Amino acid sequence: MSIKSALYGLIFTAALSFSLDAEACTNILITRGASKDGSNIISYAADSHVNYGELYFHPAADWAPGTMLRVTNWDTGQYMGDIPQVAHTYKTVGNMNEHQLIIAETTFGGRSELEDRKGILDYGSLIYITLQRASNAREAIKTIVELANTYGYASEGESFSIADRDEVWVMDLIGKGMNIRNGKNMDKGIVWVARRVPDGYICAHANQARITTFPLDDPDNCMYAEDVISFARRKGYFSGADEEFSFSAAYAPYDFGTVRACDARVWAAYNLLSKGWFTYKDENGKLVTKDAYNWLDYAMGYDLENRMPLFIRPVDKISVKDVANAMRDHYEGTPMDMTTDIGAGGNALPYRARPLDWSVNDTTYVNERAIATQQTGFWFVAQARCFLPDVIGGLLWFSVDDAATSYVTPIYSNVDAVPDCLREGNGNIITYSATSQFWINNRVANSCYKMYNHMAPYVRDRIDRFEDAQMEKLVPEMDRKALEEYNKIAYKLQDRLKKNANARVSSDPLVGVRKMLTEYSVKTAQDQFAAWVQLEQDLQVKFLDFNVKPQNPDGTFRHSEHSKKFPSRVLHPGYTDKWKDAVIKDNGETLRVR
Repeated sequence: MSIKSALYGLIFTAALSFSLDAEACTNILITRGASKDGSNIISYAADSHVNYGELYFHPAADWAPGTMLRVTNWDTGQYMGDIPQVAHTYKTVGNMNEHQLIIAETTFGGRSELEDRKGILDYGSLIYITLQRASNAREAIKTIVELANTYGYASEGESFSIADRDEVWVMDLIGKGMNIRNGKNMDKGIVWVARRVPDGYICAHANQARITTFPLDDPDNCMYAEDVISFARRKGYFSGADEEFSFSAAYAPYDFGTVRACDARVWAAYNLLSKGWFTYKDENGKLVTKDAYNWLDYAMGYDLENRMPLFIRPVDKISVKDVANAMRDHYEGTPMDMTTDIGAGGNALPYRARPLDWSVNDTTYVNERAIATQQTGFWFVAQARCFLPDVIGGLLWFSVDDAATSYVTPIYSNVDAVPDCLREGNGNIITYSATSQFWINNRVANSCYKMYNHMAPYVRDRIDRFEDAQMEKLVPEMDRKALEEYNKIAYKLQDRLKKNANARVSSDPLVGVRKMLTEYSVKTAQDQFAAWVQLEQDLQVKFLDFNVKPQNPDGTFRHSEHSKKFPSRVLHPGYTDKWKDAVIKDNGETLRVR
């Protein structure tokens, strides 16, 4: 490339219905005006009983004319077909690319008759192919639409979170079903609507379409399919005036199940991140602030008409740590708190075995579905930072398995390699690997499930120590060092350009910056993986047989005055009062001391 081209690339510009067991995810979207450091943030939990936690990596590449791309279903591995490859694809790390574009999703299902069984592209393929082809959010929306309309959309209804350096968008889409004539699907493609999250606001979605009515004449802030309303009329989903059209009501009708298991998680995220207050614009554009509990009956599925606002403005600026902690929520402190009813057992476990509903004597009950869940494949909090150049700005705080007992490790989106503990192919959901972060995180999580109220706080303390150090000190230091190197390169290129306007460089000028970021990302992840291997061993020793052994401040176990082989003492924490009361009610007379 010419030095002039390289320099320009371096310019610094700052009825009960539960069908969610297979695909049930949560996204939180934070605009830069609502974040503490001015970054756009998207979080994602890829929750599935069959999803394996690993970090996908695809280097940038050039492709010869006529090259075809093999498409396989992200959830099943099924071969779907081949589509033409583009001339150049961008580097992608997880759900982020080299231009700081982030894409995440949650599946909302919607009307089953709108699935296209002949389509080639499932929702996962749309995400990862688009990340390789689009450089910003608006381009990503256009790419998703073109791909789905050209090759057919093979999944259920989907909500996408899309962010770049400057904007954050939420996009709801669903297929058009099967209308076969002369061997062709006349309705191939999708109907969709995308709304830009206003700067200073936040959004969230969790397996339920969130976009209701939307502006029809505001292309800067809202885009939609030309036939999104007319198609709904043709199918009999809607018959009112255009301005009354609600995407969610037409294409993803909601009921107790979809609200309690899905939108309740949105309510929980809003409640946490806005400190219990929803500030939003009403239908007249007036700014209104109300207590979050105004929507509690909706979140619990009791009042389906009082839907939550799509966007709210938080009371205070939100940090990456705030978002990560929201992804660890189990409705603590609310009427849906999963740690307080008898289902939590004797040690306040916030998880329930599936399915999400169960019946006794013709009455159906629910198992709550919180943001944090035991069956998470991977999860992340991603940042697009407009105040840094793309080579440094994209940052993926990545993790695997249950968010409540796992840490997020920083992975820069322009790395040239990923840590071995997160590498694709290092184990899978039915193949154990001792060097895989997914499996060690599972071991830690499953250890905690036996004495959750004692073990999970112990693990959480170590999570906080690691994340606080990375977020508050170590990553900012790495940013500064990388930016210094970046600016040196920019200065040298500019100086050479002044001397020779036609000068050329024979190699990538940013290779040194990427090397620094790669080494930091890989070493940090591998060091923390080793720490988690040790933690799992410590948990086994400390909480052996439902007991607790005291430790010294440095982590060593306290031993008796007579021998280092014996603990100084062993504590017996017992069970929660709720559990004791239940046992008394069930079998108290037999167990009562007389």
